[in-house]
Amino acid sequence: MKVLLRNPRREIDIEGKYSVNSLLAHLDLPRESHLVIRNGTLVPGDAALAPDDTVEIRPVISGGC
Repeated sequence: MKVLLRNPRREIDIEGKYSVNSLLAHLDLPRESHLVIRNGTLVPGDAALAPDDTVEIRPVISGGC
């Protein structure tokens, strides 16, 4: 699957079947601080990802005034 990572911006290819949670664990990214988007839709942690999917992983950013 094609994985688009933000901050820093890069693209990697990952082989195999993953759920969102297992993909984040494989990439050593904490689930609570990252969003996973497939085809423009936010996907939950237990969602299965297909080998031909393109997913984007974005860090959660918060702020205030």
